[in-house]
Amino acid sequence: MTDRKTRGMAARRLVLGDDHVDRAAVGTTAFDEPFQTLITEGAWGTLWADDTISHRDRSLLTLALLAATASFDEIPMHIRATARTGASPSEVMQALLHVAVYAGVPKANHAIKLAKQTYTEMGVEL
Repeated sequence: MTDRKTRGMAARRLVLGDDHVDRAAVGTTAFDEPFQTLITEGAWGTLWADDTISHRDRSLLTLALLAATASFDEIPMHIRATARTGASPSEVMQALLHVAVYAGVPKANHAIKLAKQTYTEMGVEL
């Protein structure tokens, strides 16, 4: 295992939790293993493992970028991760308000809907 992959797995587990990472690992096949390596080394081992900015800030940036690019499938996972990164629901809302102004109201509206659903599932009172 490369150093970036080791750092990436540690960061991925810290942010997403062991259960999520274990489920992803069990579901990995020879077909998607190169993709899992790419995101573990690239996203997690390079970005999330870097301590220049906090995991809280990375959560907010990630959620805003996911919403702005209409990458809605990833939003619930990253909302759940806020329980570990420390980004509060009010901070997430501020990030999504930025999305509304800079990337479009429909994208922010859908992201807010997904965030509300996920927070409800998590038992977070809004």
